[in-house]
Amino acid sequence: MDRLRQKISTIAHGDHPIAAPLHDAEVDKLLDRALTRGDEHVLDLGCGEAPWLVRAAAGRPGVRADGVDLSESALDRGREHIAAAGLSDRVTLHLQDAADYRAPHQYDLVVCVGATHAFGGLLPTLEACRKHVAPGGTVLIGDGFWERAPGPETLRVGFSEEEFMDLPNTVDQVVLDQWIPVYGHVSTLDEWDDYEWSWTGSLSRWALDHSDDPDSAEALQTAAQHRTDWLRGYRGTLGFVTMLLRQESRPEPHTLFRH
Repeated sequence: MDRLRQKISTIAHGDHPIAAPLHDAEVDKLLDRALTRGDEHVLDLGCGEAPWLVRAAAGRPGVRADGVDLSESALDRGREHIAAAGLSDRVTLHLQDAADYRAPHQYDLVVCVGATHAFGGLLPTLEACRKHVAPGGTVLIGDGFWERAPGPETLRVGFSEEEFMDLPNTVDQVVLDQWIPVYGHVSTLDEWDDYEWSWTGSLSRWALDHSDDPDSAEALQTAAQHRTDWLRGYRGTLGFVTMLLRQESRPEPHTLFRH
């Protein structure tokens, strides 16, 4: 991601730090269901400004967390949020490609919400998560699906018909990949609208308030194009599902047979 794209993304998420169409109450519900002990180790692949990690660690003094992202500007903002919340001793951010991240231990919860593109799609992301999640652990993943078959207006803004499936087939491919959904949330149109108005509005407001910045004209144009793509392209067609997934615990081979 180049400097300008990083800057625009950071500004655009200023009023909606969770980079996905989820209301705060749903974020809290997902984390409450995932972090039942309160002393888990958490990893966020593609963490951005680390809002999931801040929310996970706040109020759970036993939680330790790592976040990985390629955006230096987002991580800088994330460290500010972490420091303001008094979590610098428990939440660590790493500037590197999430696909290359290696840790000395596995994690109780691995998060990747709205960042599956970094791995090439849903199933490759789950494969990356599988390498990091501890036995009995949970993956929290969020990705798009087609609420309805995409028409020409959706495909014109840069999507391909093969990019997503409908919700039943999206869940089926996760199950076929040997993951078991233990909870999920399908984002509502209200959540989508709040996210998109926040994204385009934050960026537009910044551009208007910083007209002397050399990037302001590009930011305003990007916000306008994004708003058009959303309203005339994928609103009501592109859905978003966030799932908590676990893998079935299988006994060791020697326990399966009695001699």
